[in-house]
Amino acid sequence: MVKDVHFKGSFPSLAKMPVSKLPQFAFMGRSNVGKSSLINMLIDRKNLAQVSKQPGKTQMINLFEVNEAWLLVDLPGYGYAKQSKKKRKSWEIMVNDYLLNAAELKVSFVLIDANIPPQANDVGFINGLGSKGLPFSLVFTKTDRQSPRKINRSIDLFCQHLLEFWEELPPHFLASAVTRKGQKEILDYIEQIAAQAIQK
Repeated sequence: MVKDVHFKGSFPSLAKMPVSKLPQFAFMGRSNVGKSSLINMLIDRKNLAQVSKQPGKTQMINLFEVNEAWLLVDLPGYGYAKQSKKKRKSWEIMVNDYLLNAAELKVSFVLIDANIPPQANDVGFINGLGSKGLPFSLVFTKTDRQSPRKINRSIDLFCQHLLEFWEELPPHFLASAVTRKGQKEILDYIEQIAAQAIQK
């Protein structure tokens, strides 16, 4: 359950982020995957993470402290954001530096649109995390837009595609910012990992 949320700021690099020993959980995905809507749903706030119809709105590392127990890290999306190649490359460098070097990062959540076929940039990003040995989970978003049967079929197709590259799939969650599906499951998962991290 989310009681307190504090926006800690937007930062252009890992080096500029404030020092904190709180466990961190990052959220990322293609530019139109519904990341801001999902974050707002998870933390029970309407507009804390900025929602925009224009992909690529998140351009820095945004930090939110939740329940004084963990940090939610909102990372720029990848994909077809209407920005220059130079700008997109700078985001890629910033995100990779964070993922590889953030000492308190526990799990990254990669958001996948449950309504579309497997996308090469999603699969490539996921495989990149795996090749670096970085822990992550999948969140299938926008599950309210089709029937449960169609959504489950789409998710099964994505998972089968990943199994062409993976022997075992990472944990995954189904979510909807509209119906609030997945809120409890994702928060429980985060809080369990955060509690274990603090005890060590």
